[in-house]
Amino acid sequence: MTQQWKKILIKPNNTIREALEIINNEALRTALVINEDNKLVGVVTDGDIRRGLLNNLPLSAEIHHVMNNNPVTVSSETTRKELNKLMAIHGILVIPVLKDGIVIGLETLSGLKANKHYENPVFIMAGGFGTRLRPLTDHCPKPMLKIGDKPILEILLNQFVEAGFKNIYISTHYMPDQITSYFGNGESHNAKITYIHEKTPLGTGGALGLLPEDTPSLPLIMINGDVLTTVDFERLLEFHNKFAPSASMCVREYDYQIPYGVIYGDGHRIISMQEKPVQRYFVNAGIYVVSPEVFKNVPHQEKIDMPTLLEQEIAQGKEVIMFPIHVYWLDIGRMDDFNKAQIDIKGLI
Repeated sequence: MTQQWKKILIKPNNTIREALEIINNEALRTALVINEDNKLVGVVTDGDIRRGLLNNLPLSAEIHHVMNNNPVTVSSETTRKELNKLMAIHGILVIPVLKDGIVIGLETLSGLKANKHYENPVFIMAGGFGTRLRPLTDHCPKPMLKIGDKPILEILLNQFVEAGFKNIYISTHYMPDQITSYFGNGESHNAKITYIHEKTPLGTGGALGLLPEDTPSLPLIMINGDVLTTVDFERLLEFHNKFAPSASMCVREYDYQIPYGVIYGDGHRIISMQEKPVQRYFVNAGIYVVSPEVFKNVPHQEKIDMPTLLEQEIAQGKEVIMFPIHVYWLDIGRMDDFNKAQIDIKGLI
């Protein structure tokens, strides 16, 4: 996301000449028109101005006469794949990013096409037994089960590589040879893969204690190897870097409807009744960003799960924050999930 967007804000009563100066000075070929409440009301491109001048509007005319009143906009959760698609469909070079109608950023085609590279380590947890997916996992580790024509682990790896993350660590335990022989050192996937083998299962948090000492001291993205998702990992990392907590946890909203009428009372007296209320919770999505101060201090060979590790950080007064995700996410833990993934993948690739 470009950081120049604040320089291209303009008000509806500014002139075409003033808009032209902004467009020329900032080289984005666009100005964003906002009202007194800082909400986006339109977008002006150099093409809009040319059409206005051809219609005999003077340079002193106010910009609202030529602006596009119904521009394409996105939220901060829109993935880069979706952004590329929108820009191609509408033939545009920039898209404003809004929250509650207020501009919070600007995505550009040149920014999306830029070759990005992150040194941050990515840790994919691929050592589980996948017992709930038997008999499929009797002779195949769960991350190597194919969704469509690729193993789950390969889909994840490709997502990270496409986003610019090449420094990949994969934890193994159950049938590790199938994973290591398939991916090798990662060169064929344009990545560098380091395998972390657990002789005995250490839990998601404990596996961090096996990372080599030369693991880059940068925030580490961690993900369960059985997750199918369209989470934008670059935006997740940007979010973590912005707040610099001990860890960031991706969370999903989970709704549960109580199948009965709920009665609220005070002693024998009924105060109110609510028919089949829906309870909403945030649940762990199995995706984290962990600061080096945390993952480099996990004791070697200590068995601990990530939630427990993060609870310890919170108990010490450290900051652990949540990153709500509303994009596609599926934990492939049961046969129903596996079958659903086979259908969903057709719309994700």
